[in-house]
Amino acid sequence: MKALCILLLSSASIIAADAKLEVADEGAAQVAHLTLKPATQENVIVYKEAGRYGGWPANQGLWQWGDELVVGFTATYYKETTTDHRIDRTKPSHRVQARSLDGGKTWKVEADQPYSDRKNEPEAVALQEPLDFTAPDFAMMFRFKSLHVGPSWFYTTQDRCKIWQGPFKFDVEGVDGISTRTDLIPIGPRECLMFGSCGKKSDNKEGRVFCARTTDGGLTWKLQGFIGEEPPKGGFAIMPSSVRTAGGALLTTLRKGKPDYTIELWHSDEPGKTWSKVSNVTGNIGGNPPATVLLPDGRLCVTYGHRKKPFGIRARLSSDDGKTWTPEIILRDDGFDGDLGYPRTLVRPDGRILTAYYFNGPKASDRAVEATLWTPPAK
Repeated sequence: MKALCILLLSSASIIAADAKLEVADEGAAQVAHLTLKPATQENVIVYKEAGRYGGWPANQGLWQWGDELVVGFTATYYKETTTDHRIDRTKPSHRVQARSLDGGKTWKVEADQPYSDRKNEPEAVALQEPLDFTAPDFAMMFRFKSLHVGPSWFYTTQDRCKIWQGPFKFDVEGVDGISTRTDLIPIGPRECLMFGSCGKKSDNKEGRVFCARTTDGGLTWKLQGFIGEEPPKGGFAIMPSSVRTAGGALLTTLRKGKPDYTIELWHSDEPGKTWSKVSNVTGNIGGNPPATVLLPDGRLCVTYGHRKKPFGIRARLSSDDGKTWTPEIILRDDGFDGDLGYPRTLVRPDGRILTAYYFNGPKASDRAVEATLWTPPAK
């Protein structure tokens, strides 16, 4: 079975994971609104160790081959703090991955990867042989060096994430400061669209989303277009998650920064050259990236962390390509605080959804990577 390229991939350092923890004012009044529950739901642990902190699956990736799944995340050390992620920035952090052979019910951590330790990561080189984006056991993972200025590079695997090749250089003419966690839409064996984050001219910080295309198997990438206008100084639009509908349209969700902290949906009928905003998927959720998939019945599904009380993981569905949305589906509302989310989501062969994310609670020191297997409400 072809790998589902559901990728939102690794940054180069723990600081780049989510430089400042964005959470809503815990004292702010919350407006009651209608919510839904999944038809079925099962929560599982992917990674949890005493004194450690597991985080940010969205920064690395989630891949699927039938019931074999691989998810990437960061493993570091817990530290009590009230102004940042609860991590000890004086101790090392590593990128690791976990594998499931039963559709996400149980997981085994695979710690020693060539990209795990930034200090020992080799210099990126140019890709010499074209990639086949439709190869059955293929996957691709992007990383970057510095949050706001890049550069970015990528790794590839031909055997379901057992052995990674790379790093390979990644450049797009006309795009500066590429510091991207990337998602991909393969079009054919040598053709692929990628969506990534890059710097803004107003303040030279990460904050704009672009679409690039390769037609030569990843040897070169060309800019298709930017998605939306450049956000104002201090704001940002980052961390896209994209799908291609049965009719060929491209739909991309974006994480917006202050003052809105929303998730937006954008649409393109062309191959990523021009874009129009469709809707706001969420209101102010306190700052979290989306994970977007198409369901077998054609509905669009977006999952995200909710960094306002009650802290947790939520989803919304659309039956009209994002013009309108269901009430929020509450996957989790038992988080200890807002340091959670960054999900990746896929649809299993049996139609159930798996959403992986980082989570906390019931104790403050509980900082784990978890997943929810769930069935959406009926259409």
